[in-house]
Amino acid sequence: MRIGLHEHFTLKKLLVFVLPSIVMMVFTSIYSVVDGLFVANFAGEEAVAAINLIYPLFMVFGSIGFMIGAGGSALVSKTLGEGDRDKANRYFSMLVCLTGGIGVLIAVGGQFAVEPVARLLGANDEPIFGYCVIYGRIILGTQPFFILQNIFQSFFVTAEKPRLGLVATASAGILNMVLDAVFVAGCGWGLTGAAVATAISQVYGGVLPIIYFLSKNNSLLKLTKFRFYGKAFLKACTNGSSEFFSNVSSAVVVILYNFQIQAILGDELGKSGVAAYGSIMYIAMIFFSMFMGYAVGSAPLMGYNYGAGNRTEMKNLYKKGMLIMLVTGLSMFGLSEALAYPFMKIFGYKQEVFEMALRGFRIYSVVFLMCGFNIYGSALFTSLNNGLISALISFMRSVVFQITAVMVLPIFMGLDGVWSAAIVADVLSLLLTVIFMVAYHKRYGYYGKEKLCDENKKSGV
Repeated sequence: MRIGLHEHFTLKKLLVFVLPSIVMMVFTSIYSVVDGLFVANFAGEEAVAAINLIYPLFMVFGSIGFMIGAGGSALVSKTLGEGDRDKANRYFSMLVCLTGGIGVLIAVGGQFAVEPVARLLGANDEPIFGYCVIYGRIILGTQPFFILQNIFQSFFVTAEKPRLGLVATASAGILNMVLDAVFVAGCGWGLTGAAVATAISQVYGGVLPIIYFLSKNNSLLKLTKFRFYGKAFLKACTNGSSEFFSNVSSAVVVILYNFQIQAILGDELGKSGVAAYGSIMYIAMIFFSMFMGYAVGSAPLMGYNYGAGNRTEMKNLYKKGMLIMLVTGLSMFGLSEALAYPFMKIFGYKQEVFEMALRGFRIYSVVFLMCGFNIYGSALFTSLNNGLISALISFMRSVVFQITAVMVLPIFMGLDGVWSAAIVADVLSLLLTVIFMVAYHKRYGYYGKEKLCDENKKSGV
């Protein structure tokens, strides 16, 4: 059953609509975890540490796709809500082509940057430096497809085809897992096998949506002829700047976490600490993806109704979104505490590393109680085409609060301070998010009795 952006959403219909996006994001995280599991069990602790050290580079580049996807889908869904489908398709086509071109530049230029970046990120000793370079060069070669895969995650929802987006992402993930088993476990290629498996799955995940949107289809979007709309492209980038800042700052935070862990534990034990942190983040990504999946799946609905001036439905979506974030946060925290032992045990580490990862994950999991509201709040303002507030929430959460916490808390708490930094950052971010939601509700009308201002005339696009 196809559900349109224009419909009224009961809780059941809303969950049905966003479920493919949630599963899609969870699946993306799961096959990243499977990569980690194969590397941990067949290539060893140093290989896992190498991936964790070089991974921030891919987070920075991949954030371009999330930025244009989130900001562009907000612009396109708003344009659809205003009734101009042809312009929406021209915007969509332009954004896809420009994103692909940016990806090609990154793939070429990144090959020259891998070695110095690996040194900069702390890979100074062999074999970790060699692992970083091999893994980095293989993955960077397929960055155009990875970035396109990220942008299409949002546009499948805007096209009213979230299930098709799920199929595309899930099939790419399954391909990655199968190839991991073949290359890493079967052929014994170790870290190189994991990189090749990921690269092939990224090519598949990026090409499949292009084929669909170029072909005749019954979705709201299709790839068509276009001209360059500089103002629209800038609007899409500013709309999605929060997603960009969030991913880039997350990469910076990962780097700082790694440096802090090594500084606290020393050179030898520091490698084990970095591997333990990598395992914590692998599992945490799955939990975070549920919140992000809801944000991706529900944002076009809010954007469409904002463009259509449907204040009643905006309030309905906002109220249900906040309820879902509350229930999901409580569930994720309870689940993470209950299953912390088996989650960390599956990585097959020696006892010392396992105990470090277990304690770290139990502390870190408190963050799930707050992070959903912050993720939803940032996505809300993106969908309302207010990239400035969305970016400010993400910037303060991921850069100012988290970096400050990870630098200060270890002075008083040691390694526990590293695990606790995200909790402090999300508590402060929650306060900021609530302030912005209250301050802007009269302007946009997503809750309360005030009349919705006619912001559509002021949007400038």
